[in-house]
Amino acid sequence: MHHTLTGHFQHHKGFVSRFLKSPRDVIVYLPPNYYHAHHARYPVLYMNDGQNLFDAATAFGGNEWGLDETAERLIKAHEIQPLIIVGIYNTGLERVAEYTHVKDKRGRGGRARAYGKLVVNELKPLIDREYRTLTDAANTGIGGSSLGGLVSMYFGLEHPEIFGKLLVMSPSVWWGNTAILKEVARIRHKIRQKIWLDVGGNEDSKPEICVQQVKALRDALVEKGWVLGDELFFTEDEGGGHNEMAWGHRAPDALKFLFPPVRA
Repeated sequence: MHHTLTGHFQHHKGFVSRFLKSPRDVIVYLPPNYYHAHHARYPVLYMNDGQNLFDAATAFGGNEWGLDETAERLIKAHEIQPLIIVGIYNTGLERVAEYTHVKDKRGRGGRARAYGKLVVNELKPLIDREYRTLTDAANTGIGGSSLGGLVSMYFGLEHPEIFGKLLVMSPSVWWGNTAILKEVARIRHKIRQKIWLDVGGNEDSKPEICVQQVKALRDALVEKGWVLGDELFFTEDEGGGHNEMAWGHRAPDALKFLFPPVRA
């Protein structure tokens, strides 16, 4: 499979953490004018399942999101802010454990808190040190799909001082007997965050249950004070499946919502 990267990239191979045993690769997309606008600083979007975002050679089944082409097009058209996108590769067999904050009935999962320490205490400081970033929560996002969407929602609740933007696509709300709904119910008041939340209408063998559960997450957020269409955007993609093609298709609208252009 040929590489399909578009734009400027930096690679951090074998990123090692003291919180989790397996090293992982990190890929960093830089906006078109990064090397020319020497004093400009940029918001950052951290994305889970980083190998699936930009490159068919590393993506699951050879199917990537095309997030690099999407970002290049939207930035050049001034439809979104220029931003840095950090793709954090998953670690294969340990993905389920690292992307879930509680164990399921079979004892799987439950290491998301340690993964969060990797992102917050180790990776973000590295990115802020190596690149010209805007470091505050209003300019820092976390995102992903499926279990990657679930852990992004969890990180947003656990680290609101770090992540002010959440990109939550097709989150696995079902995990741990819908434990993420309990996390939302536990917060005392609305967090100052923008959240993109979506689900496909043709996901898995029982799509109506997936839709119902993600809508339950939407409703739980609204109950805590998020305003639909303002700080919280929800969409149901009627024909969307549970795959990279569907998530890549929705990515432009998600980026436009979370990173709108800054008007002078």
